Amino acid sequence: MFGLGPMELAIILAIVVVLFGARRLPEIGSGVGKAIKNFKSGISGDEIDVTPDGEPVSKKETEEKPKA
Repeated sequence: MFGLGPMELAIILAIVVVLFGARRLPEIGSGVGKAIKNFKSGISGDEIDVTPDGEPVSKKETEEKPKA
């Protein structure tokens, strides 16, 4: 994995913990996970628009409706 051994990964992890603190690591991990999920769904084209009443509407359905 990029030529990094377990010792280098441990050092990087220790630096991250010192910089951000142990309390913020779950928040950072969650944010990174959500960003990756949104990025993957954007690439695959599975975008869904959600109407205010909570019913999901696909892009095709919104394009077919005439604009008044």
